[in-house]
Amino acid sequence: MSPLAAGIPRLTDIAAQAGVSEATVSRVLNGKPGVSKATRQAVLAALDLMGYERPQRLRQRSNGLIGLITPELDNPIFPAFAQAIEKALTQYGYTPVLCTQMPGGAPEDEFTELLLDRGVSGMVFVSGLHADTTARSDRYSELITQKVPIVLMNGHAADVEAPFVSPDDRLAARLAVQHLVDLGHERIGLAVGQARFVPVIRKIEGYRQALAELLGVTDVGDLISHSLFSVEGGQAAAAHLLDRGCTGIVCASDLMAIGAIRACRERGLAVPGEVSVVGYDDSPLIAYTDPPLTTVRQPVQAMAAAAVDTLLEVIGGAPSRHHELVFRPELIVRGSTGSGPKVRR
Repeated sequence: MSPLAAGIPRLTDIAAQAGVSEATVSRVLNGKPGVSKATRQAVLAALDLMGYERPQRLRQRSNGLIGLITPELDNPIFPAFAQAIEKALTQYGYTPVLCTQMPGGAPEDEFTELLLDRGVSGMVFVSGLHADTTARSDRYSELITQKVPIVLMNGHAADVEAPFVSPDDRLAARLAVQHLVDLGHERIGLAVGQARFVPVIRKIEGYRQALAELLGVTDVGDLISHSLFSVEGGQAAAAHLLDRGCTGIVCASDLMAIGAIRACRERGLAVPGEVSVVGYDDSPLIAYTDPPLTTVRQPVQAMAAAAVDTLLEVIGGAPSRHHELVFRPELIVRGSTGSGPKVRR
């Protein structure tokens, strides 16, 4: 049977997706020589992206299993990270094994033991216990001692000799505050998660520094509200900040920002007419909220690629070094922020 039979798309479709000629696609699908490794991979990736199975002769044996441990997938940023990491691993011939933590479900250590029993070649931890300053960090040191390659994302532990990949949380907070100051807001609150988490600590540092430098505000105790990284958490945090007279609210996640908008509407306050709200993550579909959410975008694709590249370097024999790759976030301005009134502090 021709490789283009049984539901495989037309040569023209694959060629357009891969950015190559139809003749090149034909050579790849028929297993013929004369095509570079990079071009061959582009054609196979096009097949994968279009949702079609590769011809049997072109299917490669997996290079091994990689464990990917994430928090619950209710927050859309975590499925985005998982998909980006899994895609990068697949392109290198590895098979990802996704372990999702849920309230009341298996803890991180149990997933780690499970993955070790499966003989994984390495592990990626996204927003795991390494982000919690009250949690033991020796669990990761033990993995390194056992020669298990690991990469830790969105968190940092100073005593773990492992590579970390993080967004610049301090800069993220500053970008949001700067945007609201530029719009004329003077009373700007911060809705964040629990204070024991590294990303929260860093966002608070960036927020404090920005308010001090841009507005001369140093007493911000009443302007920081801790809650859960959820819609309900954002709603509760925003209610506190609205009571403090804030006309601008910086949120530590897009879900919290949606909750903040809900809190404003419950009080009859227009967003952005009377209160401006900034989220964080730029989660999938967040541009379609009402109003479309101004947010600070995490560079998910770049961070995922860096995490996978770093992990594969360690798997390949490079030493596991304690360093942190920090990626610059980007302010995405949409409809949830607007001009603010001058509020007396």
